[in-house]
Amino acid sequence: MLQRYISREFLNNVILSLKYRAIVMKLVLSPLILFFSIFFAFPMMLFAENKSSDTITGAGAHFAWVIFDSLKEELEEKSGKNLLLFGKGSNIGMGCNAGIKIASQSTHDSPTFGFVCCNLSQAELDRKKLKIYPLADEPILILVNKNNPISNLSKKQVQSIFSGEIKNWNEVGGWNKPIVVITRLHCKKRPGHWKTILPSAKDFVSKRLNVSSAEEMVKYVTDFETAFGHIGSTWEFGSKSNVKAIKISNIEATAENLKNKTYPFHRRLSAITSLNPSDSVLTTINQVQQGKSFKTIAERFNLLPLN
Repeated sequence: MLQRYISREFLNNVILSLKYRAIVMKLVLSPLILFFSIFFAFPMMLFAENKSSDTITGAGAHFAWVIFDSLKEELEEKSGKNLLLFGKGSNIGMGCNAGIKIASQSTHDSPTFGFVCCNLSQAELDRKKLKIYPLADEPILILVNKNNPISNLSKKQVQSIFSGEIKNWNEVGGWNKPIVVITRLHCKKRPGHWKTILPSAKDFVSKRLNVSSAEEMVKYVTDFETAFGHIGSTWEFGSKSNVKAIKISNIEATAENLKNKTYPFHRRLSAITSLNPSDSVLTTINQVQQGKSFKTIAERFNLLPLN
């Protein structure tokens, strides 16, 4: 636990030590990461070779993966095909870029689709010959450690913390401790998502810890009581997490508040396909967009359905 009074130099050393630890972990785990990358990629490569498969393969970002995984049984029944999904945790090479790649590899005999948690510009869709199917808007939660007495901040205060203008919790009515900013600034060239907080990566404070996964985000906000981070609302917090989402100007991160535009931070979850998707893929996506069961999933994760 960080001490009550802590110097800026000590804070910088903490952040640097975390970065060094991350480097060491990458060096130690690189062979394992390579192994598991092959392990997870192999089923998709095998499927691509199996032209008589009765399976639809979907892959991409965790936060959209949750939707399809939650409805998997219903989607299989509706499409008449098995559904093979990759993306939990967006680890081992998964994420928006993986979703785009798998979508572009679809054939009539080997149907595939992707899912993303970022907006794709029309220029990118045209260049990569993709179609996009909006599913829901997802609130971006602003996270603090549960021990932190702060439970509400204004939009301006959130932006000022992420930009580095506000450096100590006592500047927003909290304890006298420096703020440890933690970010996950993925898909930097795409619009939306974390850019609803600040429009560019360069606008975020330079002395911050940038993590590579949502799981790391939760871990570091759990480990450091002065941490400040962000995550999508579909993330399921385990029993070991010690984080909480704060209100923004006394507004909670709900679908209703996204709809009435009072909650400011959000991103769009979508499915993507090639320009000529198979009927089974379209059936799968349409069932999510139009089916009644999705409403239950949306309510569970505070998603705002778009269809």
